[in-house]
Amino acid sequence: MALESEAGGLAPVMVFALVGALGVGAQWLAWRLRMPAIVLMLLAGLAVGPGLGVFDPERDIGPLMGPMVAIAVAIILFEGGLTLNLDSLRGAATGVWRLVLIGAPVGWLGSTLALHYAAGLEWAVAAVFGGIMIVTGPTVIAPLLRQARLARRPAQLLQWEAIVNDPVGALAAVLAFEVVLVMAASETAGGAALSMAWGVAVAIVLGFGAGWGLVRAFRDGHVPEFMKVPVLFAVLLGVFALSDTVLHESGLLTVTVMGVYMANAHLPSYAELRRFKEHATVLLVSGVFILLAASMDLDTLALLDARAALFVAVTVLLVRPLTVLLSLVGTGLPMRERLLVALTGPRGVVLVAVAGLFGERLVALGFEDAARLTPLAFALVAATVVLHGFSLRPLGRLLGLAGQGAPGVIIVGGSQFAASLGKALQKYDVQVLISDPNRSRLRAAREAGLPVFYGDILSEAAEHGVEIVNFGLVLALSDNDAYNTLVATDLAPEFGRENVYQLRRAKEEHARHALPATLGGRRIAGDHGYHQISSKMVKGWSVRSTGLTESYGLEAWRKDNSEAIVLAELTESGALAFISDQAEPKGGAGARIVALAPPREENGN
Repeated sequence: MALESEAGGLAPVMVFALVGALGVGAQWLAWRLRMPAIVLMLLAGLAVGPGLGVFDPERDIGPLMGPMVAIAVAIILFEGGLTLNLDSLRGAATGVWRLVLIGAPVGWLGSTLALHYAAGLEWAVAAVFGGIMIVTGPTVIAPLLRQARLARRPAQLLQWEAIVNDPVGALAAVLAFEVVLVMAASETAGGAALSMAWGVAVAIVLGFGAGWGLVRAFRDGHVPEFMKVPVLFAVLLGVFALSDTVLHESGLLTVTVMGVYMANAHLPSYAELRRFKEHATVLLVSGVFILLAASMDLDTLALLDARAALFVAVTVLLVRPLTVLLSLVGTGLPMRERLLVALTGPRGVVLVAVAGLFGERLVALGFEDAARLTPLAFALVAATVVLHGFSLRPLGRLLGLAGQGAPGVIIVGGSQFAASLGKALQKYDVQVLISDPNRSRLRAAREAGLPVFYGDILSEAAEHGVEIVNFGLVLALSDNDAYNTLVATDLAPEFGRENVYQLRRAKEEHARHALPATLGGRRIAGDHGYHQISSKMVKGWSVRSTGLTESYGLEAWRKDNSEAIVLAELTESGALAFISDQAEPKGGAGARIVALAPPREENGN
C-alpha cells in the first residue's frame, strides 16, 4: 500500500500528514477547551506511539528524525529571537537581565544538583541536562500569559526571560556537552576551552553578519517582497549548518543572534516576517512534540519512578523559586511580583527537543544514564505546564496582578457615542478603555469617568502604556473610515479577527470604494456609519441595556424598541458578545441587550 513503508510501518508522506493533523488538531482542541496545548500534544504523541503502536519515528522515518528536530528547533529559536525587541523591555529590563546573567548560572547549578541528588543522574549527564533546564519555554508561556491576563511588568519578565534564556540554555548545554566530549576523548582542558571560544565567536559573528546582510538587502530593495520569506529561510538554514560545522550545536546560538539583530533593525516588513514565522513555529512546535512523544517506548516510560517525581518536585518548589528570588534581590520590584515570577516556570518543547538530541549523543558516548533525559524532560514539561496552566491566573489574582472578570473592550475614537457605550458596559463590570490621538475628543469619556489613552493605539507608546493583556475586544469607532480599517487590520492578528469591529464605511457598497475581505474588521451597528450615529446622538439617543426575562423575551423587546440599533449582548454568565451585521442576539432569560436607542419619551420606555 502507498500508505505503508517497505518495513511495514507508515510511509514518510503519511507520517508527515499524521504529525501535522495531530499537532495542529491538539492545538485547536486546546484552544476550544482553554487548556494548555502542550498537554494534549503529549497525550496525542504517546497515544499513537507507545500506546497504539501506529507510529514509530525510528521505524518510519529513521535517519530523518534527528535533522528534522534540529532544524525545527533552530527555526523556533530564531522566531524567539525575532520577538526580542529591546525597546519593549523598558520597565522589565533590569529584572530580565538579572534573570539571565544571575539566574542562568544559579539555575544551572541548582538544576544540576537536583538531577544528581534527586533523580540520581551521574554528574556529566546532570550538567548537560541542567543547562537545558534554564529554558522556561517561550512557546508555552505566551499562551499562558494570554489566558491569565497578568499585569504588564510580571508578564514581561516571564515572557522575555523565556525568550532570552532559550539560547542561553541551549548554549549552556552545548558547553557542558563539549566538556563531556573532551573528557571522553581525553583532550586537554585548554584546547577544549579554545575550541569552544572559537565556536561561540564564530556563531555570534555569523549571526550578526547574516542579520545585517538580510536587513540591508531587504531595506535597499535588493529582495522583492514575495521573495523575502524564502530568502530568510535559506539564509537561516545556511548559517545554522555553517555554524554547526565549527562547533556542534552552536548553530542554535547563531540563529538566535540573527533573530535578535533583525528584531531591532526596524524593518518596514518586520511585522509580516514575524507573523509568518509565528505561523511556521506553531506547526514546528506541534510537529516536534508529536515526534518526540511518539518516539518514546514503554521501556523508556518505565524509567519514570519515584526519584523522577522527587526531581520534578525539587525543581518546581525549590530550584525555581530560589533562582528567581536570588536573581531579583535589590531590583526594587515589589515582593508580590517576585513571588509570581518565582512560582511560574513552565518548560516547553525546546527543553524536550534539545534533551532528545543530547540524550542520544551521550548514550552513544557510553553514558547510560542519558537514556533517562527524554522521559525526565517530558515529565518536567507535563508537570509544569499542567501546574502553571491551571494555577497562574488564580495565583495572579491572589497577588493582585491579574485582570478580573471578562476581557475588556478597547474603543478607538473618542465621541459621545463611544462614551455612552463605554458607560453602559462599565455598569456591568466590563473593563473599557477609550483611545484617541485628539485630546479634545476624549472629553466626553473623561467626564463620564472612563479610562482613556491619549495617543494612537497603534503607537509604541500604547504598546508600553496600555495593559493590552486585559482586553479581548477592539471597536474602531472614529470618524476616519481609513483609520478604523487600519486599526482593525493591524490588531486583528493579535486579538483575533472575530474580536475586532468597526463602523460601516461610507460608500462601501460601491465597487470603486469596496475593500478586500482581508482588510478591516467585522461591522458593528448595522448599516449605520459614524456620521449617522453622531446625528442620532445629537438628537438625544444613548446606549442603554435592557434585561430579558422568561416573560419579556427578545421579540417583545424588539417590538418595544423597533428603532433601536443592537450593539451587543451580555449573557447571564457575564460573557460579552458584540453583534455584527452577520449575527443576531441569542436572547434568553437573564441576558441583557445593549443597544443605541432614542430618548425614552419618544419610544415610550
